[in-house]
Amino acid sequence: MLSGRGVTHRFGGIRAVNNLDFDVSEGEIVGLIGPNGAGKTTLFNLVSGAIPPTEGTIRFKGEDITGLRPDQICHRGLARTFQTTKLFTEMSGFDNVRLALVFGNPGRSFTFKQAEAEANRMMASAGMLGDRNKPVKDLPLASRRRLEIARALATNPDLLMLDEAMAGLTAAEVSRSIVLVRSLRDRGVTILMIEHVMAAIMEVCDRIIVLHNGEKLAEGTPAEVAEDPKVRSVYLGS
Repeated sequence: MLSGRGVTHRFGGIRAVNNLDFDVSEGEIVGLIGPNGAGKTTLFNLVSGAIPPTEGTIRFKGEDITGLRPDQICHRGLARTFQTTKLFTEMSGFDNVRLALVFGNPGRSFTFKQAEAEANRMMASAGMLGDRNKPVKDLPLASRRRLEIARALATNPDLLMLDEAMAGLTAAEVSRSIVLVRSLRDRGVTILMIEHVMAAIMEVCDRIIVLHNGEKLAEGTPAEVAEDPKVRSVYLGS
């Protein structure tokens, strides 16, 4: 569903991502891990169109999306969340989701009632219906993270990229997030996720890609990655 070949991005003389090849197949949950500064969020920015690659090609569902704008990529069925949530904080959670429905689905038209019903369904699926009318600025971190997922889902993605969606959450909140991620895959959404909560990523992912200094260090099942001596040395501290 998603692939990159030779993907490179330079910030001045620094190669944040260097000659990276990667693939995500339909129906997978793929984790992206690595130390701070490994290039994970830069790769998300390249895939989602926030910044263009210096070199290389990115393809989504067979189409070359290299250099397309974020809205063009979103409209093709690829959505993302952010490490620091980027919601409209003065608006209600409901209005954030409804905005994504209206502007994130150019091929669909909604009546007011249809948009309201669909937004409510998205918020219910993320466990957010009770906070429907609260201003985002009044929501706790866990609710904001779930709301950002609901807003991304409102664009009807085939592939959802989650950037540290479990960061800062309690153990109970992480458990609920794991259930949510699995339910998304069960509904046909492919997942690519950056996560530092290692227990979660080892539990939920089918496959893990490890980045270090902008390059692929290792790739495999959670068990294979956990036993890889390079990963243990560089990332897991063993």
